[in-house]
Amino acid sequence: MKNIRIGQGYDVHKLEQARKFWLGGIEVPHSKGAVGHSDADVLIHVICDALLGAANLRDIGYHFPDNDPQLKNIDSKILLKEVLIKVRVAGFEIGNVDVTVCLQAPKISKLIPEMTHCLAQVMSIPEENLSIKATTTERLGFVGKEEGVSALAVALIYKP
Repeated sequence: MKNIRIGQGYDVHKLEQARKFWLGGIEVPHSKGAVGHSDADVLIHVICDALLGAANLRDIGYHFPDNDPQLKNIDSKILLKEVLIKVRVAGFEIGNVDVTVCLQAPKISKLIPEMTHCLAQVMSIPEENLSIKATTTERLGFVGKEEGVSALAVALIYKP
């Protein structure tokens, strides 16, 4: 069992008017977008944290601090590629990743296949090894009030 590990990730971003909304590596049409130092792609951020946690490599903020001017507005797919290098240098491969996005609006279920395709290519894994799901919070809390977006991820990695 030493060769199999799991990790989890959780992240939250505030939503604001007139910002681009990046989610799962694609731009989502919406009147609001997530706020962050990078492009604020909460889905990619939780994948990064789940993978880093599984490999015992700390977290995304440790490797990519939000006060680094070189990372301002960076495409989170670049961060994910860097995380994958770190995980693979540590001797691990990805088994599977399961993500849940909590978002009241917009509804994203029709965009999930495009997100899955995009991120599976970035991670060099089969699409069937990446599950992306979406849910609302039934209008409860900051997600339900459309003030923010949150996401959770679990990743399984292994040493071949």
